[in-house]
Amino acid sequence: MTSIELKTLSIKKAHDALKAGEYTVRELVDAYLAEVESSNGDINAFLHLFTDIDERVELAQQMFTDGTATELTGIPMGLKAIIAKKGQVTNASSKILENYKATYSATVVERLEAVGVIFLGSTNTDEFAMGGTTENSAFGVTKNPTDTSRVAGGSSGGSIAAVAANMCLAALGTDTGGSIREPASFCGVLGFKGTYGAVSRYGAYPMGSSFDQVSPTAKYAADAELVQRVMRGADEYDMTCLPSNTWESKVNKDKYNIAIPSSLVDGSSDEVKEVFNKFVQELKEAGHTIEEVEIPILDTVLAIYYVLIFAEVSSNTARYDGMRYGLKAEGSDLWDEYKKTRGKGFGDEVKRRIMLGTYVLSAGYAGKYYEKALDLREQLKVELKEMFKQYDFILTPTAPVVAPKIGVMAGDPLTEYLMDIFTVTANTAGIPAISMPTGNTPGGLPVGAQLMAAWENDDALLDIAKKLGK
Repeated sequence: MTSIELKTLSIKKAHDALKAGEYTVRELVDAYLAEVESSNGDINAFLHLFTDIDERVELAQQMFTDGTATELTGIPMGLKAIIAKKGQVTNASSKILENYKATYSATVVERLEAVGVIFLGSTNTDEFAMGGTTENSAFGVTKNPTDTSRVAGGSSGGSIAAVAANMCLAALGTDTGGSIREPASFCGVLGFKGTYGAVSRYGAYPMGSSFDQVSPTAKYAADAELVQRVMRGADEYDMTCLPSNTWESKVNKDKYNIAIPSSLVDGSSDEVKEVFNKFVQELKEAGHTIEEVEIPILDTVLAIYYVLIFAEVSSNTARYDGMRYGLKAEGSDLWDEYKKTRGKGFGDEVKRRIMLGTYVLSAGYAGKYYEKALDLREQLKVELKEMFKQYDFILTPTAPVVAPKIGVMAGDPLTEYLMDIFTVTANTAGIPAISMPTGNTPGGLPVGAQLMAAWENDDALLDIAKKLGK
């Protein structure tokens, strides 16, 4: 088999090599499958491989023969286990859907396969994307390729780890509160979340419908951009999608004005702050303007987010009842059957969020918690709108800590929720955000920095990442 250097390979390099005939689509895919076979037993990034890989390889190679290949033709990618691909097991890393095969493909899958992308398999996630370490998967934790004693992060830990461990060139995850960006920070790759509505959610199992966004991860910003551009655009199956012409005539700048909410950043660990401060200096040396600011409402965003997300989880998980598909546990009557199915099929974190969500939506408490959180969400949007009149980006670390050791967060959900302090703002407000690898701690652990931009300024985030060589 042709030797292919996967560690530094980008989508553009792979495309150019495929187009020049330096290697075939089969050889490229086999190189990544060899990495899966070699490393996945330890990392646990892929839950299973898809059964149509050979068919997709032939179709992609034919596109090169016909002259219809795109830059993404033949590119091997991973697919988070909550994004449907027709005829393939899409189990959300949950026992309640363990052997469920999707009856249709998500819009993003259809769009990417139409240009020749080859999805290798389903990647691990916290069950129904509920968690930040992938330890809530029913099928085992995903380990960090940098240090396998540590978590890869979550909930898109499988997709991120697959890219970081050279098992695929790019991958799709979802980002509901930082689920693509936080693991990207932990594993030293790039994670991008677009403006809410940029990408269709059709075919992605919902966790929080007003927060979720299908998102790409890759080693390079240019690669994530290629994937994002194919995915985004209006979709008749998702009425929250923005019109396709939303992204036209967006002008990027040579230099950007960037705000740092200093009091929020101060809560990071010393090793994260050390790497973050070096990145700030890199931005200054590149000619960008950096100013420290105070954004008081950001101190409350975590509470706003979790009240609202618990409520939406409670609503969205009601469909998993054993009546139509998925796990079914026999009971003495309908109510008993329903309880046993959900009790047996859901893990502890999903149950916790369902119960908390039911509580904040219950009579007597909805006004106190849920409706108050909705009001504060609107206030957040107003304050961010004013902030983005003065600044192009808001800069923070992606996570306040480096990747924790496996088991440290087990049984401590509150501490795990606090890891989302920097990432949940983007989802709560619906703005775009990117996590870029910015260096390692003295101990060799990756640290990422996050930039957030105003609504629909997605391309500006990808632009600055490319300018910085990310």
